[in-house]
This record gives sequence, C-alpha cells and structure tokens, in this order.
Amino acid sequence: MKKITSIYILTGLLTLGAVTSCKKDFLERPPLDQLSEATFWKNPNDVYQAVMAVYNQLPGDGTIYDDGATDNAHAQYPWESSATDVSAGTLTSTTDAGWSFIDIRRANYFLANADKVTTIDAALLERYKAEVRFLRAMFYYRLTNKFGDVPLITTVLALGAENVPRTPKAEVVKFITDELDAVSKILPQNYAGGKPNEKGRITKGAALALKARVHLNESQWQLAVDASSQVMTLGYSLFKVDAEEAIDAKDDYSKWVTFANASDEKKFRLGLRSYEALFHKVNEGNAEVILDRQQIDQKDANFLNTYLLPGTIGGWSSVTPTQELVNSYGSYKTGEAVTPTDPAQRAEWYKTNNPAFANEYKNRDPRFYASILFENSPWNAVEDDYKFNWVQGASNMSLTGYNFRKLVDPAIYRQQVDNHANIILIRYAEVLLTYAEAKNELSGPDATVYDALDAVRTRSGMPVVDRVKYAGKDALREVIRNERRVELALEGQRYMDIRRWKIAPQVMKTINNIKNTQAQERTWNDRFYLMPVPQKEVDLSKGVLTQNAGYN
Repeated sequence: MKKITSIYILTGLLTLGAVTSCKKDFLERPPLDQLSEATFWKNPNDVYQAVMAVYNQLPGDGTIYDDGATDNAHAQYPWESSATDVSAGTLTSTTDAGWSFIDIRRANYFLANADKVTTIDAALLERYKAEVRFLRAMFYYRLTNKFGDVPLITTVLALGAENVPRTPKAEVVKFITDELDAVSKILPQNYAGGKPNEKGRITKGAALALKARVHLNESQWQLAVDASSQVMTLGYSLFKVDAEEAIDAKDDYSKWVTFANASDEKKFRLGLRSYEALFHKVNEGNAEVILDRQQIDQKDANFLNTYLLPGTIGGWSSVTPTQELVNSYGSYKTGEAVTPTDPAQRAEWYKTNNPAFANEYKNRDPRFYASILFENSPWNAVEDDYKFNWVQGASNMSLTGYNFRKLVDPAIYRQQVDNHANIILIRYAEVLLTYAEAKNELSGPDATVYDALDAVRTRSGMPVVDRVKYAGKDALREVIRNERRVELALEGQRYMDIRRWKIAPQVMKTINNIKNTQAQERTWNDRFYLMPVPQKEVDLSKGVLTQNAGYN
C-alpha cells in the first residue's frame, strides 16, 4: 500500500503586494507546491490521498524505543529518542516524550471534509471514515498510555481556539473503545487488493485486536476476553515455516543445544526460523499479521537494520538487549525458567575466556537465538561464517554486551540497501496472549487459556505449559507475563506491561554489561508512571493545560 508523505493545506493568503507586473489570471493560479482548499476535496482521488496522509502517521521503526524505555533494552543515544531519559529516570518537564496532536489533527481534518466530495461511492467513503476513525483511536491510545489525561479533540479547531483542557483518561479510553467497536462493524475482514482495496488497510480484525489491547491495559478482563475471542474467529494463524533456507542451515547450533535426535533438532530449528522469519520482508502479509505499517520497496525505508546491528557490521547499536531480558528466556528442554549466572562469575569467565561462560546460553528458548546476538552466536544469513563478538568501547557498539537480531532482515542487509520490510504493529500471537491473561485474571486457568499459551510456545519449538504445576491463577500469571515478555520483545508492549502490572519500581534498576560494569544508571520515581506534559505546551496554553504530578 503506497502512501504519500504529507498533504499540505493552504491556510494563509499569498502576499501579492510585491508583484506588480503579472497578469490577473497568473495571480489567480493556485500554488503549484501546495494543495488549496479551493482545489482539493473535488474528486474520489482527493479523498484517497487524504486517507493515505493519515495512514502515514502510523508508528514505525520508532516503536523499538518503547522497549528502550523499559527493562528489556537499553537506548544509548539520547538524541534519538526520549527513551534514554525515561529509562534513566532523568525526565524533567522539558522532556518531550511524544506530546503531539499532528496525527489527530490530520484525522479530524479528513473527517470534517471528506463529505465535500459527492462523486465518491457512499459505501467506500464510509469505509474510509472508519479507517481514519481507527487511526485516530490508535493515536489517542498511545497518548493516554504516556500522559494519562489528554485533550479529547474530535473536530477541527478554529484559529485562536487551540487551547483545550485535558480530558480525564477514563473518558478518552471510553471514546477509543467505542470508536473501535463502531468501526469494527463497518470494516471488512480483508481486502482483495488493488486501489482502493490494498491489502494492509485497517480491517475488522485490527479494530477488535486494538480494542482487546486497550481493555487489557485497563484491566477490563471480560471486555478483553470478548474482543480477543472475536479476533480468534476471524481466520488468523501463527506464522510457521516447514523448511529452513540453505543459508540458515549453515548455522551450527550443536554447540548451544543438546539435541536428543534429528527430530528434536528439526523442531528447534523450525521453531527458531518460524519466529525469526515472521518479521522478514519475504513473509510480509502472512496470516499472523493483523496490522502493519506498509513500506514502499527501497523508497520508504525503515532503519531497523541500522538501529539494531552492531557497529562491526554497519549498525549503530541504538537499542540493545539487557541482561535481564536475556535472563527471561527459559529452557528449551523443560520450558521452565533458568537460573542466571551470578554477574561476578559471568564477568570472570568472560574476562578469562573460560569455556564455562558459554554455558549460560545453552539449551535456551529458540526465540532467544532468534532475537539476541550473544558472544559467538552464529548468523550466516547476515554474513558468511558470521559470529557475534562484542567489542567493548568501539564506535556504535552495544554497552550491554548484546545486540538484537530480531526485526533485522538479513536478506535486505546483504543487498546493501535500507531495510524496507513492513513493520508489524499488531499480530495474532499478541491476541492469544491477551486472551490468556484476561481469561486467567477473570476466572483462572482453563483449557482455552492453556491452549492459547501452548499455541504461541509450540510455534517457536518450546514445550507446552505444565498444566499440573501451573494449575492456579497466581502461578500461571507469572508464566503468562514472561511469555508476553519474550514473545513480544522489542515490539513496544513492555512499556505498558510494567506500568499496568505495577512492577516498574522493581524492574527499572541500574543495568550492567556482561563484564558486570555499569551500562546505565537507572532510578525510578512513581511519577514516571506518566510522562510530563512539555512545559512549553503548559506555558503556551496560559494555564489551560495542567502538568502531571511530580513534574515542576
């Protein structure tokens, strides 16, 4: 699905006083580099382009920084995002953590003007409106996650009326879920392809899946169960591969996994590849994808290959895994949590090149090998005979001792062009985990909860959940929470998870690297459950906007 990067709207008057020798008809010509109110909203293509301008505001590669603001990852460059300050606990009222209404303004402008075009098919126009209403709901959802109360603006504001007070979060959330419920009844389950029915547009499934996410974050368990259950009837499935690519088969995992037999090795490798390849361009639009940000081949690039890879192969190591994330990947053999190596012991083994250092990385969840670059881990797909080695202190290298390989597309890397794979924003695995958590919190574990968890785990080659050991709500809760962490790592969900579970004070602690030296000092204050409204916006509002508690 192609997108235009922006739509310009003529809001001022041309200054004509300096023009003295032009003919009247020339002066009356519309500007060639802008779209004018007088010439736009005339035909169906104008509506189409305006919808695309709202789609262009969908989140993109910047979602990785949401994890950089959590215990999952370290965002080392403060000029790239606010995640460095958020994670370090150095937030102030001058920090801009994403207070922006540009996307909402575009959506409101479209909804206020689209009816001016009378030559468009009425059903198509109604669908376009539903798509834009979904996008506006998503934009508001991201704002409420960060700031709580935000101005709820659903119309185009007149000049001089821009200052709008903050609306209580509960009202905004109700607006979001009401909108998502309404548009889910309008939007189709899928699209046939071709303009204006490109695959990748907002679907009924996307509306219901986002609705389930919102309800989950608000601990509205029954509503989350209901919405996710609806999505589970729409034909989505978890992506799987049934064979390895020749280049992937060169990766030798015999050093890292003790395989019982050839069948066991095949299960492990296909689990790893199924999870890893889900995010690669060659598998765009697979049956697991519910919503993704569409990229135009080699023109509308994302920068995930650059942000995530180490400096030794051209990356910047902008966002890198923490030891705490590494510790969360369980045992491939038992499916249970592993006991991490003592940090001082790990550092000593690493310093002395002791073979025991490698033991910590053996027999782990296949998603660990698909997601994390650790010392001597193989990856032939990115370069022949490649093995990761941490070069501490070198330019564009990780400060933690690890890099991410999840979301990197090695085939595109080999083409020596920017990554242009679509960025998945909602996928079916999340829906299954939403259902499992909400249903467990609502009424405790039952067969449907285990089935949802097992589907996610076995896709990646992991054992099913022990239904005897985890027969109680509290015990299964911890399994579900960890499953969300490893399955959805780097996809932006951890930010809200640690806040809604109220575990941020415990997990947002100073992080060390594999040499047990400090990678980033972190502190937590409960005011960080919400981000500060930028002080400049408070000042400009002349007191209409109020600041979140704890920020001066």
